[in-house]
Amino acid sequence: MHAREIVFEPFDAQHQRDSGTEPVLLRARKELLEPDAKWLLYSYLKPESVRVHPEATVRPWATCQVVGEALELASVLGYVRRSQIYKKGYVFRRGNLVIQMFQQEHVDPKTGKAIPAHVDTLWEVEVKTAAPVRNTQETPLSQSLDAVLAVQLLMKGLLDLRRQDV
Repeated sequence: MHAREIVFEPFDAQHQRDSGTEPVLLRARKELLEPDAKWLLYSYLKPESVRVHPEATVRPWATCQVVGEALELASVLGYVRRSQIYKKGYVFRRGNLVIQMFQQEHVDPKTGKAIPAHVDTLWEVEVKTAAPVRNTQETPLSQSLDAVLAVQLLMKGLLDLRRQDV
């Protein structure tokens, strides 16, 4: 994978923080290795309590593919650009999970292009369900969590996959 990602925050983000509420960030992502890739808008919502899921960070997320000007759409929705990064690494699937292993590349302020990650840059891992999961009796959320934890066991010793709240 090699993706460009732009992070937006609501225009009143500081007011929300001052009120004790963390604003919901909107992210625009475009895969650079696919010539006809479209922008994808997505957002991670507040993580569920560590008491409920101590072994992994569980958070709802919403996504939508945009045809046309995704960056302008974010602006019309009341968001302003906060930052931009590039993510370079690997994406693979295991069952219903999509696993991303990547390093963040910063952006050269003059050219807007990615600056290759330093050899010592830490690798990040994101594990998501490939399709939305509703917590029902037929498909309990615990099934997806068990699948994520199975990936963690497979990578034990290769990566430190302890929960980190960001």
